[in-house]
Amino acid sequence: MKVDILGCAVRAPGFPDWSTARRVLAGGAPYDRDAVPQSAPSVPLPPNEQRRLPATARDALGVGAEALADARIDDARDIATVFASCGSDGEITHQICEALARTPPQMSPTRFHNSVHNAPGGYWSIAFRSHAPSTSLCAFEASFASALLEAAAQVATEQRRVLLVTYDLPYPAPLSSLWNVTMPFCVAIVLAPHTSPHRAISVEIAGERLEAKWPEGIPSELRTNPAAASLPLLALIASGRPGRVALPYTGDNAVLVSRE
Repeated sequence: MKVDILGCAVRAPGFPDWSTARRVLAGGAPYDRDAVPQSAPSVPLPPNEQRRLPATARDALGVGAEALADARIDDARDIATVFASCGSDGEITHQICEALARTPPQMSPTRFHNSVHNAPGGYWSIAFRSHAPSTSLCAFEASFASALLEAAAQVATEQRRVLLVTYDLPYPAPLSSLWNVTMPFCVAIVLAPHTSPHRAISVEIAGERLEAKWPEGIPSELRTNPAAASLPLLALIASGRPGRVALPYTGDNAVLVSRE
């Protein structure tokens, strides 16, 4: 599948914005872990929804809005969305487990409301008044590659623009012993039908497990964050040069992304 990339955004330690990330990943600036993103940009939610918005959804919506701005898209109502996360909101899952362990168990309706995997997608549709299709998925360490395949397939088959957002934040103990995400990472990419050779990437499944080339100078702690599996692709985009990267996928497969 060949699609165009219209815009990108990233929020993580060392990558406070896409402009900085692009310079770092292209080798034009050193990685600085102390460079952290500012608060996620506010999105036009009603006051009640703003109060309910958890950190994961706030970061997901924030990075999505930044990607639209990078793509110079002002109206998001017709943009389809694909949201992906390895485990959705670990903090809320932890709080729910604590509540259920109490006697008597007391469940917060707001926490339950935010525990579902498609909560960020729901908040997005409210904030941007979008009736466009929205997909939420989870595929463990293959979450980013799976989301990229889903988004590219929608672009190719439906001939429409799609916003891909992948996010994973650290988990509190004891959940952190099961999945050791120590650094937060959120990424968003706007994909569109292919019209320009300068913006195009090709996405395909390889029937073999290929090792992803990790960008130089990036801390190894990010390797445990499934959303950060996007970094080889982001480095390819930032370079502006032809190339090919492999992304971890399910089983003995990989997702290959190439740029001519």
